[in-house]
Order: sequence, then structure tokens, then C-alpha cells
Amino acid sequence: MFAQDRRAADFVVRGSVVCTLDTARPWAQAFAVRDGTIVSVGDEDEVKAVTDARTRTVQAEGGMVMPGLIDVHSHVGFGGQAAAWELVLSPMFGVEEILGAVRDRAGRLGPDEWVVGGVVISPVFHAMGDPEMLAALDEASLGRPVMLRDDSLHNRWVNSRALRILGVDAASQDPVGGSYVRDTAGRPVGLLLGRPSTDAELAARRSSGDLHERDLRSARTAVSILNSVGVTATQDAATMGAWLDVFTELDRAGELNAWIVGSMPAREFIESGPVGNDLFATAPKRRSAHVRPDFVKGILDGVPMTRTSKFLDPYKPDPFAPQGVPVGHACPFHGEGLFSDDELLQLLEDALSHGLHAKLHATADATVRQVLDAVAVMRERHGDGPVFHIAHPEFVHPDDVARFAELGVVPDASPVLWFPNPMNGTIAQQVQDHYMERIWPLRELHAAGALIAAGSDWPVAMPLPNPWLSIQTMVTRRSPDPMFPGSLAADQALDLDTAVRAHTVNAARAMGLAGQTGQIAPGMSADFIVLDRNVFDTPVEQIHATRVQQTWFAGRLVHEGTPSD
Repeated sequence: MFAQDRRAADFVVRGSVVCTLDTARPWAQAFAVRDGTIVSVGDEDEVKAVTDARTRTVQAEGGMVMPGLIDVHSHVGFGGQAAAWELVLSPMFGVEEILGAVRDRAGRLGPDEWVVGGVVISPVFHAMGDPEMLAALDEASLGRPVMLRDDSLHNRWVNSRALRILGVDAASQDPVGGSYVRDTAGRPVGLLLGRPSTDAELAARRSSGDLHERDLRSARTAVSILNSVGVTATQDAATMGAWLDVFTELDRAGELNAWIVGSMPAREFIESGPVGNDLFATAPKRRSAHVRPDFVKGILDGVPMTRTSKFLDPYKPDPFAPQGVPVGHACPFHGEGLFSDDELLQLLEDALSHGLHAKLHATADATVRQVLDAVAVMRERHGDGPVFHIAHPEFVHPDDVARFAELGVVPDASPVLWFPNPMNGTIAQQVQDHYMERIWPLRELHAAGALIAAGSDWPVAMPLPNPWLSIQTMVTRRSPDPMFPGSLAADQALDLDTAVRAHTVNAARAMGLAGQTGQIAPGMSADFIVLDRNVFDTPVEQIHATRVQQTWFAGRLVHEGTPSD
């Protein structure tokens, strides 16, 4: 049948309808895989033509087979670290639940081990800034040092033991790029804003023993979690060199079960190590078959929950400021950007000089416009080749919607926030009402021709990634949790096909992997998943309950679920 027997497919997948997401052939009965690559897709007779007696059959007894999902914005190392080693706090937790979780965790640790975890949502975090809350955390910690992250990842809540380890007391000066929240007597109360958070992270990390083995386990854990929900490729949204080294080490050992596209920070981000041009220049040597350090990361503003996003229209009065206490900003307050226009243009020139693309964090309409203006300059200078993402474009001025497509800018739609939830409730307290009426204008962006790619922002935004919740709520703009009724900017909903493509082929294009993954088509990596249902025949309100029965990466079975998953 073949010139040589080795030309036969290794296995054929059949037994379930195949959603290929290939516009040339959207649906198929079966497909064949050889050496980790798809070699034939079609009906039974077409696929049989590339088989012989040695070809195995993989019987996919699920509701549908489809390409592996692609997450355009996650924090792989941090997600695995949190799952493998840390205290995971639900964003629903209030003060008492957090203190109880700290107490339980501390009771299972040695006297010098850190309780590290998160996230603490902004309203709760803001309530921690007084001596009484510091005393409560001290009591719950049982004498162990504690560091808890807020939902912006820029700030930390620590106890007195941690402050002593950091050498912080009433005489300590606020460092450049951050501050210590203090009581009326000038004593730190345990809230670290900005730069001191990095100091706390480093102190906790230094106490952790064999850091390399720890990081390898964290990376394996993260990829296993992603595989369990059907993800076979992700863009790590802030990738320090140490994490790139971990990912490539696993890949070269044949142990990395996902594509990872790196985004190297332009400035300091949580952990120490080279950033900017010093890091960008190392990208070629840190590249491997499935690890692509192809992007730089710039953070242009913060998050609206902490009034650190930069808006064209001013914030509402600060709901968390005590009565009679000024918020420390001129009124009206629009927020402040972190890059000047010239600094942003220089960052993009630096990226392009190294052959890299750019992912830019810009959550509000003023910084979104700043990015679009900078990209317009780059297009004039360098043409259409470079790829630019705007991460978290929750708020886009109507005049700027069409510019995404005109300039070829990808809306990185992350995190999963397009339905009523506590975080959006906090945002609504901070921003003008008209902003909430158009929050996450996904339909407008899609109608204008923008390439929408979806991500989780795990573990910043949620304890675990859930792309099926993301797909469902892109369509419904409603939470499946009855505790949060109603919808969020319902006229910005997408259709199901577009939502699925945002989690597959669109994300692959955005990440530079369009020729490798995201579709079931000849020549593509055999990255596919077997589901317990056909999501296109499922009531959309039930898609969040989808279970992944099998996940395959490069022709290898890397996750097998159980009926109770």
C-alpha cells in the first residue's frame, strides 16, 4: 500500500463526530496521525487510505472530538506554583474565610515555613489596612510568616513575622515604585503596595529549598491542569527567564505536554532577574520545539478595582476611602499610566529589533488608545508583520473599536469577566456608569473585524482555568451561578462559533502558531480533545459543565478523565 511501511499512520481516531475548525472541511468522521502529526482527515474511506495492518484505532466514544483549546493569557509558572505549593483562596472569600484558611494552612506547616497564597479581592484587600486586621492575621498565622496576593498581583498582605523578615518597621522609608500602608502613628500595618511586594515574593522564595526541582514540579502541575480542561497551548503572559529555562528543559526531555509562547517582561514583574533588552536578547537560546519566547510584555496601567487603570473619563469618588480622608489624588482622577508615549514607542522598537512581538496590558480606554496610537506609528515604520496584543481591553472608546482591525491589533480577551461577579461589582463602584454598559465590547470588536483571542488569566483571576465557562459566558453574558443573576452588557454577546474560535484557531493565529495547532487538518500537530458532549448540540447554558474525557498533545495521550470529573 505504501512505498515503505513506516509511511502508514500510527493511529486513526474514529467513533465520534469530529469538529475540525478547518473552514475547508468543518466536520469529519475520522482522522489519522503519524509521528505526532495529522496526515489525513475525512470520511472512513479517505482515512483508510493512509493505514495498514499496524495502524491502531483510537475509539473516541465521546460526544465530540475537536482541536485542543488555546489559552492566550495565563501565568503558567505561577499557576502551577499556586496549585502545587500554595494556599488557594476563592475570590468569594471574605475576611473570616481567609483567616480560617490561613490558620488551617499554618497548622500544617513548620515554624519557619511561609503561608503563601491568594487571591484576596480588592474590596477585602482594602479593608485590611489597619492594626486590628494585622493582629487578626498574626493570630491566624500561628507565628508563621504570611504573604497573600491581591487580585491585581501588584500588592501583598503580610503579617508581622513577614514584616520582621523584610526588615520593615516604622522607620522604613517607602521605596521607589511602592509604599507601605501605615497607621496614624506611621507603623506599617501589613499592606505592601507595588515594589515591596517583589521583596516579599523573594523572601518567601528563598525559604523554599531546592528551587529548581520546585519549579519543575510547578510547571508539570500547571500543564497537567491545563490539559485536564482541554488546553494544549497557552501564552504565558509574563515569562521571566528562569521559567523559560524550566519549560525548555521539560520540552527537551519530552515532558512538556503543551505549546508555551513566552511574553518577556519589559520591566520588573514579581520575580527578580533580567528584564527588557537584557532578557529579550536571550530569546533564541531559550527556544525549543514547543517553547516559543516570541513576545515582550509591557504593563501600561493597573486594574480598575484599585483605581490604577487610566481612563478618558474620571473615576467615581473612591468608595473605599474612609469618610473625610482624601484619596491622595487630584479630583477629577482619571488614573495614571505607567509608560509615557516615548517610552512605549521605545519598547516596541526594542521588541522589533530582536524579532519579537508585543503583548501590552491596557485595561482602560485611555491606555488602549495609547497602544493603538503607538501601533499606528509602528505600522508606518515596520509594516504589517509584527503582532500586537492588547491584554484585558475591558473598556474601549467607541471611536477606537474599528482601529483594532485596521491596525491588526488582537484583543486579548482575558480574564473571564463577561458576566456578573464580585470583581465586576467592584469595578462598577469605581467607574462611570456608561463604562459598565459597554464593558468587554466583544461583539463590537468582532463586527469590526478584530481577531478576538480568549484567555483565562489563571491564576490571577480564578483558582483554576475554565475555558468552558469562558465559552458559555461569551455567548450568554450571564453567570451559571444563581447567586449572581442578570447579565452584563448583554448586547456584547458573541455567537457560539465565534466564541469557540476565540479559544482555538484565533488564539493560535494570535500566538504565531497557526501553522502548528488550533485545527484538525493535515500537517497540524495532533493536539485534540475528546468531549463528553457535542457543544454545538448542547443548550448553551450547559456548556460550562463540559468534561474532557481525553486530551492528546503531539499524538500522545496526556490526560484521561473519569465519569466523575
